[in-house]
Amino acid sequence: MSTRVVVDPVTRIEGHLRIEAILNDSNHVGDAISTGTMWRGIEVILRDRDPRDAWAFCERICGVCTTVHALASVRCVENALGIRVPKNAEIIRNIMFLTQMVQDHVIHFYHLHALDWVDIVSALKADPDKTAALAQKVSPSFPLSSPGYFRDIAATLKKYVDSGQLGIFQNAYWGHPAYKLPPEANLMAVAHYLEALKWQKEIIKIHTIFGGKNPHPNYLVGGIAAAVSMQSDNAINMERLNFIKDLIDGATQIVEQMYIPDLLAIASFYPEWTQIGAGLGNYLVYGDIPQNGISDVSKFRFPRGAILNKNLNEVLSVDPTDASQVQEEIAHSWYEYSDGKTSLHPWDGETSPKYTGPKPPYKQLDENAKYSWLKSPRWKGNAMEVGPLARVLVGYASGNTEFKDVVTEAIGALKVPASALFSTLGRTAARGLETRLAVRWLLDEYNQLVANLKAGDSATADTSKWDPSSWPAETKGYGFTEAPRGALCHWIHIKDAKIANYQIVVPSTWNASPKDGKGQRGAYESALIGTPMADPQRPLEILRTIHSFDPCLACASHVLSPDGRTLSEVVIVP
Repeated sequence: MSTRVVVDPVTRIEGHLRIEAILNDSNHVGDAISTGTMWRGIEVILRDRDPRDAWAFCERICGVCTTVHALASVRCVENALGIRVPKNAEIIRNIMFLTQMVQDHVIHFYHLHALDWVDIVSALKADPDKTAALAQKVSPSFPLSSPGYFRDIAATLKKYVDSGQLGIFQNAYWGHPAYKLPPEANLMAVAHYLEALKWQKEIIKIHTIFGGKNPHPNYLVGGIAAAVSMQSDNAINMERLNFIKDLIDGATQIVEQMYIPDLLAIASFYPEWTQIGAGLGNYLVYGDIPQNGISDVSKFRFPRGAILNKNLNEVLSVDPTDASQVQEEIAHSWYEYSDGKTSLHPWDGETSPKYTGPKPPYKQLDENAKYSWLKSPRWKGNAMEVGPLARVLVGYASGNTEFKDVVTEAIGALKVPASALFSTLGRTAARGLETRLAVRWLLDEYNQLVANLKAGDSATADTSKWDPSSWPAETKGYGFTEAPRGALCHWIHIKDAKIANYQIVVPSTWNASPKDGKGQRGAYESALIGTPMADPQRPLEILRTIHSFDPCLACASHVLSPDGRTLSEVVIVP
């Protein structure tokens, strides 16, 4: 008899996600359904608005991956209107993009995903002296590794536990048999969790300098909304640029001396997770970090391409404007398309919700019917995974030296083959590997900006097509980026200087999508198949794989569904 495990909502993510896993007699996942339980209506809100304002609405889709929707949106409008931004604007956008990626990935590892591998309560048993010795072995250069430092951390943690109020560490599966780290490694991880929490608010100051604030820094169709001048007191000057350099140096230390060593150390205790969670084996990357304008795909630091069936010998060409490549299906989604259509390219996309599911609260959903507020994007008819693993694999398969170097170093340190990347642990490791690249590129982009300014180029925007009278009567455009969670694209149709249609396909729509009309599972659903569970009452293993994708359902769906949902639930249905 099969057993159904329901996790609703999945916590330590952005947004509302429900997972139902159907276990076989050996307590392995035989089938799974991923459900976005909120509806997104941003596309409807944007109709008939000024295209130049779209970024400000789109950016507020999410407060976690802030900036990426604004970036995709301004690129979308610029593409439709034929605007090429100045070099300084391109570099500053790259800096803001990379700042977001570095901060987001470190936050994800320590604050959203590490607790799937780290037993906080076990850290109380740790010997601070042995923890210090371990920390110095794992990362000899990191300054915070004395016995006294870890003794203070242990005392702070004990106060939390003794009070009976674990706060941010409450309601987890402490003591679960799937935890394998020794107490000293757990204490080290807790300490670095707190260090990362302090650091993350510093690196994001780069956004406040170039964009005025964070979250939701300001963007501008045609460039950036800030003046830069080396000597001026009324613009971003050398003093501010020097401060940015200090922030980048601090980020480099966190990534190279704390994040990556911790990642490799923790991963070494869970080798079996290189065989779990592989999922689809299909990967999609739009590419980003342009070096010669957004139109020159060949000069992206993140290469564009697709991989099918884990074939690293062939990277396929990707075109987001090609209707034969990108389609959104609704066979199992709570939407309807006009004329009975079931699949549309986003330029022709429709956002017409039609809920046909059970009245909340409900015990389970019917996987044979419609069961999610997320649509099912497909590339050439294939379900695809997007995100750090996709980017690392496409970079690696493209022969990019930087990607090959970090992958080779990591798999050498872990003593696993490259095929180990096709897994839950590989997905987590890929996020760290691209963070190493991102923080290096961040410094390089900064140096390019300073050199450009010193050479006398201070232009940050092209406003020659700002006036709607210069626009064509009707035009279409698209804007893409590689958000921390994966491939993101916005499509716009402008008519009579207003938005006639606007469609957004976000990373978590690709990854968390329900089955399509051919029965193909989305990336979450596929990755869960075959997952062993030690204790179905405490589904830690489900969280490990789902969190490895870093879900952002706030991007994929918006506007809360009817009242009546419980705050937290794990249900076993025989």
